[in-house]
Amino acid sequence: MSRTIAVPAGIFLACTILTSSTPFAASQSALEQKFDAAVQPEQMGAWLKQLAAEPNHLGSPHDRENAETVLAWFQQWGWDAHIETFDVLYPTPISETLEMVAPRRFKVDLDEPAIRGDSSSTAKERGLPPYVAYQGDGDATGELIYVNYGMKDDYTMLERMGVDIKGKIVIARYGSGWRGLKPKLAQDHGAIGCIIYSDPADDGYSLDAVYPDGPARPAKGVQRGSVVDMPLYAGDPLTPGVGATKDAKRLDRSQAPDLLKIPTLPISYADAQVLLSALEGNVVPAAWRGALPITYRVGPGPARVRIAVKSDWSLKTTYNVIATLKGSTYPDQWIVRGNHRDGWVFGATDPLSGQVVMLQEAKILGEFVRTGWRPKRTIIYASWDGEEPGLLGSTEWAETHAMELKKKAVIYINSDSNMRGFLDVGGSHDFEHFVNQVAADVMDPETNVTVGERRRAKQRIDALEPAAKEPAKEIARIAADPKRDFYIDALGSGSDYSAFLEHLGLPALDVGYADEGNSDGVYHSRYDTYEHHSRWVDPGFVYAAVLAKTTGRMVLRLADADLPVRRASNFAEAIGRYLKEVQKLAKDKREEAERQAKLLSDRSFQLAADPTKTSGVPTALKRVPKFDLSPLEKASLRLTKSARAYDVAFAKNATRLDTKSRVRLQALMQTIDQTLAPQVWLTGRPWYKNLIYAPGRFTGYGVKTLPGVREGIEDQRFEDVNRYAKLIADALSAYSARLDQATAVLSGH
Repeated sequence: MSRTIAVPAGIFLACTILTSSTPFAASQSALEQKFDAAVQPEQMGAWLKQLAAEPNHLGSPHDRENAETVLAWFQQWGWDAHIETFDVLYPTPISETLEMVAPRRFKVDLDEPAIRGDSSSTAKERGLPPYVAYQGDGDATGELIYVNYGMKDDYTMLERMGVDIKGKIVIARYGSGWRGLKPKLAQDHGAIGCIIYSDPADDGYSLDAVYPDGPARPAKGVQRGSVVDMPLYAGDPLTPGVGATKDAKRLDRSQAPDLLKIPTLPISYADAQVLLSALEGNVVPAAWRGALPITYRVGPGPARVRIAVKSDWSLKTTYNVIATLKGSTYPDQWIVRGNHRDGWVFGATDPLSGQVVMLQEAKILGEFVRTGWRPKRTIIYASWDGEEPGLLGSTEWAETHAMELKKKAVIYINSDSNMRGFLDVGGSHDFEHFVNQVAADVMDPETNVTVGERRRAKQRIDALEPAAKEPAKEIARIAADPKRDFYIDALGSGSDYSAFLEHLGLPALDVGYADEGNSDGVYHSRYDTYEHHSRWVDPGFVYAAVLAKTTGRMVLRLADADLPVRRASNFAEAIGRYLKEVQKLAKDKREEAERQAKLLSDRSFQLAADPTKTSGVPTALKRVPKFDLSPLEKASLRLTKSARAYDVAFAKNATRLDTKSRVRLQALMQTIDQTLAPQVWLTGRPWYKNLIYAPGRFTGYGVKTLPGVREGIEDQRFEDVNRYAKLIADALSAYSARLDQATAVLSGH
């Protein structure tokens, strides 16, 4: 059940942004200008070249060497830094086999050849071969079936084509959803093996010239990755909810629910073409066709393939580098900033393009300290290890320090890959106004306007796309109004903010630049190198500098805040949008079920099918009942009223508060976001406690807002809908009650 979290006395909120009329604003502006002047793109480029010189996967020699290098740099720059280790389950391949055994023999070589002049040809270490982590070891032979992207809707279409997956091996292309769902859904439908490939329609020659002549994926490029069932929980599979310390109680591997059972391998589109061209059966629907020069068919057969994988399932050590600048005034209030360091091979773009930005910020802050500046709050910078397999380093650290973080952490600010382009930011919506203010003070080097103006322009243009839906058009309308804040995205999963936001309920922001530099073609491959990044993704490390100026400002402002930065009305507005979305979802699903029932009763699927081809009918949808969303509707209205009252009182009175009232205000607001993550959880997913933001059970990285209600409707778990409407309403009411208390303080009561 929901509960309201008591406010410990003296705890301070991480919220600032001071107006230009306040005495501190001038010195803050001067400090930020000094910060901007100290940013050195060429230095970040040199660091990236050094850190990406050899393979950086978890457990590799260079990964640990980089940890020690980063530790030494932090210490050199005046930070109190140490390495914190965790022992986690991380399988690496012992042997892999993939071959077509009929109608002819063909063996996939599971290799990526070196490219002359690239780090792939100059590195001393070879790195691990193409594979996916946490797949199920095994040796299986069966007929091959093409399943498009291998997502839920694709299996519905396969039903209509009369294709049975049981006992078969599927081949799916990357895209449309998280890779881990492809073998998960294949396994759920009875497949005995899964192959995943990158189609050139998605990141290869149909989009651009291939590397090294362009940024796109070369014919033999392979996307590695994790297929752990992370929508169940992040972190070490054997220690869900607790830190993977040496003395931690661990599950037996057979008990870990997030590990898959079927063997899975990734391959290149050059090899996929051979397998796909051997399929017969129905020609696929138009939306299933990629860019290979073949006729795409579903199968099954006559192609038969054998897939065999054997892994080393030992524990590996993660090396998190944790660096601290102690606050002068509020040392027990933490601004936590992180970026992971490990890659699948060299990891130049993902993640080192963000890592070097974080290091640049740390170097500058260290220089500020040497010249007399001290942050009011403690700043913690974290260089995470083991993100790629499953957010291992950050999750284990957050779980280990959970109680302290919930008491002391003000916010977690994350970055990951970074490239040339537009500001791309998501996170807690009560920090949306704060993001807008920062974006209004950072200049875009390509257009000489602010990054906020450029983001608004992109949101307006995106709405003109022929396929643009109403939410994109609403975003564009808001972006066109300079008096309103542009929207930030809600966060699902896929990077190191997950444990902070969705498990602990702490506010979080994820910040980067994207959309113009192109790293998709080398994503998680052997070709994600310094050479590719510096030529095609961020030439001159120009947007590395822009990101440093953006996240650096966030850290500086939050560390020295005298007043809260949360604007509650932004959060209330977001909740109102999400409520409308689930109301419409319920209506649409009800109508969809009614339409399908009529089609089934009229035998329309059978009558419309081509008699010369195999066909079937979809599984009948459940009748969608009327839901009682009234508790959620009432809570949203109350939140809107409380948020407006708070924001008005804050604007009128905040700068006039005496010290005692200011401390009380900050204490009330410090843990307000934790009211959204009470001691209840999502159905079947006890690790995910945030009732507002969560990754979708069948989207992986993609966010589901109001997830208990939304997924109850989508997944036909209708008994959940009314229950979670009440639970979310309770959480929102607790948030509103906290706002009301803060408003009373602001009003002198």
